[in-house]
Amino acid sequence: MSKLTKNQKLASAKIEPGKAYTLKEASALVKEITLAKFDASVDIDVRLGVDPRKSNQMVRGVVSLPHGTGKVTRVLALCTPDKEAEAKEAGADHVGLDEYIEKIKGGWTDIDIIITMPSIMGKIGALGRILGPRGLMPNPKSGTVTNDIGTAVKEVKQGKIDFKVDKTGIVHSSVGKVSFEAEKIYDNAKEFVSTLVKLKPVAAKGTYLKSIYLSSTMSPGIKVEPKTAED
Repeated sequence: MSKLTKNQKLASAKIEPGKAYTLKEASALVKEITLAKFDASVDIDVRLGVDPRKSNQMVRGVVSLPHGTGKVTRVLALCTPDKEAEAKEAGADHVGLDEYIEKIKGGWTDIDIIITMPSIMGKIGALGRILGPRGLMPNPKSGTVTNDIGTAVKEVKQGKIDFKVDKTGIVHSSVGKVSFEAEKIYDNAKEFVSTLVKLKPVAAKGTYLKSIYLSSTMSPGIKVEPKTAED
């Protein structure tokens, strides 16, 4: 087992062993235990009482964080010429169609999200092998396939994210940066958990929010009492 660094020891010493903190306490504590020299992301991990192998217990959705993620999201809008001005005005980093499809076929994926239109999905389908493994494939369920290109681009730029439970029943997401005020981290994390609660599958039985942990890129995880994230 690798030894803890001096900073890791200092961070761990601030967390009371076995204690489940309120979400507000954890939102403040995550700032204290992050000793990285860069502006680390604040992440939340929620273990759900679902069986992702069953289609009627799959949890997937989108959420607009009140204070955004703090990350610069690079957006590619694949759209028809009549929508290009709308996409650019909304803040898309790259706008076009055929030229970008060819770039992607050549291996270019220097983007974080692709927003496109239903009428174009036929062309994009051929890019599945490249985009799929990188999580870049547009999907109507996440709001990235729409005729309202401008609104979709704006929402993503302002902090709208999509999430999906993994095969172990955990949903992971970034909810801000360590430089955020504790109250903003709390607001974002609470909105994320509230969205998960709204998406609870009817088929899910027993405890739904099994555990919640808040952490930063290089910090230990802080155990959160689930009820304090729902209230």
